[in-house]
Amino acid sequence: MSDDHKEECRAARLERIRAWLSQARFFAEEVYSSRYRGAIARARRDEDDLFMLLVFSEMMGVPNPAAYYTLELQPLLLERFHDWHQRMGMERSPLDHFKCC
Repeated sequence: MSDDHKEECRAARLERIRAWLSQARFFAEEVYSSRYRGAIARARRDEDDLFMLLVFSEMMGVPNPAAYYTLELQPLLLERFHDWHQRMGMERSPLDHFKCC
């Protein structure tokens, strides 16, 4: 057997192993996530409903109903704002009225 033939056999064997592992991973993920599909779908639907409510209420001129409830989170978010805008690639704060740098 030539070295080229041995190398082709190894490559083919590795490709079959990779394909089998890929299939095994797919089936393992399916088995694990199958019992949570309903809960995930409900959470996604609730999230979409909230997004639609916020978008359409703003479009119609109705004040954002979430603003009142999230006002108490503002001090916590302000502490993390500097790290956030740097991760987003902005050297300085994007808000004119709020300087953190």
